Amino acid sequence: MQTSVTHELLLLPLMATAQGPAGAARAAVNAAAILTRELEQRLLAPAVEAVASDGRKQRWARHKEERRAELIVGTIDAVRELGPDCGMDEIARSLGVSKTVLYRYFADKNDLAAAVTESFIQVTLLPRLTETLTEELDDYELVRAVISVYVHTVDAEPNVYRYCLHSENGRHSVAAAAAAHRIFTESIESTLRSRLAARDAETAGSRTWALAIVGSVEQSVDRWLTEQWVTADRLIDELAMLVWGGVVAVVNARGSTDVFTAAPPTIPPIPPDRAVANP
Repeated sequence: MQTSVTHELLLLPLMATAQGPAGAARAAVNAAAILTRELEQRLLAPAVEAVASDGRKQRWARHKEERRAELIVGTIDAVRELGPDCGMDEIARSLGVSKTVLYRYFADKNDLAAAVTESFIQVTLLPRLTETLTEELDDYELVRAVISVYVHTVDAEPNVYRYCLHSENGRHSVAAAAAAHRIFTESIESTLRSRLAARDAETAGSRTWALAIVGSVEQSVDRWLTEQWVTADRLIDELAMLVWGGVVAVVNARGSTDVFTAAPPTIPPIPPDRAVANP
């Protein structure tokens, strides 16, 4: 499975380069889709064992999957109301079932948290991201739009976001959060590679730049959720300014660290009467 996924991801930038900006968007979407399949198949497969051809077993398996899906949706509603640190007892009460019922469909709280994380990624975050990446936008508009999608999605679902990606729900939830981070990073990396290649620029730094972009946005939004020092729109503007400035510097250096280091962009000096001491 891993070999197949890796091979597909390596081919995407080449396909996108041949197809221009539209191919770049499709490549980013495909990268997200491929990694989502990996997430489903390797990390968050439903806790239903394979069944034989016996009709009753098949019907029970389908019922179990359907009921599990209903409980996931109900858990998301409960987390919205109760907050990200709610436990199995509170979730069960909100759903109107006993903990025994929950444990019939989920191995433990970690399994439930992982299933909720998968659902949040697939149903909420990824569709909005992929929709944005397929829009006909120029480079700056695309940067701002992707940041805007992330900020507004998290702002609209703060409790669910924290429950999925930050609450103490064990290694399964941590693994799901890591997979989500990788999905976002691979999508941005694919877009960077494609748009740089279309300009005949070097693409070797694309992974580093994608990690820096995703990391800075995620960390800023995480802190902002707690402190809210500016409005959501102001936060988007500030993040877009920083990310776009980096993108422009990379493009102007044609993706070459040698070119950049030899002649780094300059900024106006601080006036002598306003000299600032280093902290």
